[in-house]
Amino acid sequence: MAADEASTPDARRAVPLAPLPDHRNVDTPWWQELWRRHAHIITPLRERGLECDIEFGLSAYIVRVSLPDGSCLIIGPPQESPSDRPPGNPEGWIATREHPDDASLFEVLYDSAPSDDPGAPQRPEARHGGSVQPLIEAIDHRLTQLRLLPAPSSSTARAPVSTATPALRARKTPDVSDNADRTSVYVYGDALLALTDQLNATASHTDAAALLHQILDPTSGLLERLGEFFEAAGEKAREAEQDDGFDLHYDLEDAAAAVRSLGEDLHTAVDRMRALAPARRATSAALPSGPSPVLLTAKIPMPGRTR
Repeated sequence: MAADEASTPDARRAVPLAPLPDHRNVDTPWWQELWRRHAHIITPLRERGLECDIEFGLSAYIVRVSLPDGSCLIIGPPQESPSDRPPGNPEGWIATREHPDDASLFEVLYDSAPSDDPGAPQRPEARHGGSVQPLIEAIDHRLTQLRLLPAPSSSTARAPVSTATPALRARKTPDVSDNADRTSVYVYGDALLALTDQLNATASHTDAAALLHQILDPTSGLLERLGEFFEAAGEKAREAEQDDGFDLHYDLEDAAAAVRSLGEDLHTAVDRMRALAPARRATSAALPSGPSPVLLTAKIPMPGRTR
């Protein structure tokens, strides 16, 4: 479908994706812009075989995710108090599971939205705010419990901390204190250097986007893995049960959060890099009618709900 290639950054991904929704808004600029703004949520869910759509809720845009049992997930910001933040970047996320024909089925899977009542107890995930990774993990966990994941994504498989790529597993990591052969010590830095060399050598913005995706993928990219590494190092420091061990633990936890925040800030970078590639020649029948799409601000027109 033309809209899939035009409005999603993952049209050429190796992982099969759930299809786009089947309605006329898919080919409209305003809907494609909303889809792009929510791609950091939609893409991981489509990789899991879940069909997604963008709709307008009570006061903000939401992602509706169809589930195999006829129920659905509603993912969006708090609806009661409209926010001036742009779509796809709220202060916090709320994910609920509902059924259109069974009002008794309602559960909150995730709620990281800040509470308006200072005296009300905060949910544990509130500390994550607008971060997407914990949201996707919570959805994965609950849908796995319910056996409602149609196609578990390979990106959800969490490798042990000591597991490296096949090329790196073939080489035993030497003692860092032994500087006799420094080139054999920094195998992980060398792997990233090789990725940088590939980026420098390519003349294709599409290929550059694919390499950038290796760093920025929210579930399996290098930044996410680096965040996991800092968290593991923090736990190791805390095992010492010394004052400085606890201090180092918190410093490394902050580093993990900063790395993940960088990934969230750059979640559209892959899309933008791919958009720099020369447009393919299209037939007149494939060209969209109407005015050219305009970059939307936080206030996006509110068309009727689509089903």
